[in-house]
Amino acid sequence: MLRALSPLDWARYGAASIAYARPVLVNGQRAVAIHAADGTQIGAAPTLALATAAILQHGLGPALVH
Repeated sequence: MLRALSPLDWARYGAASIAYARPVLVNGQRAVAIHAADGTQIGAAPTLALATAAILQHGLGPALVH
């Protein structure tokens, strides 16, 4: 359902103010990818705590996807 949302729909849901963190492997190392609500990767961090801090520092609301 969420994948079918248009950019306008995402804007209505506050996509510009939400980012999510998702565990990933980078070169065999655990990391946390940071994505905008539309799925665009906007950063990465070595830990969830640092990813959350980066999201908050940029004025976004964090969400965890696992």
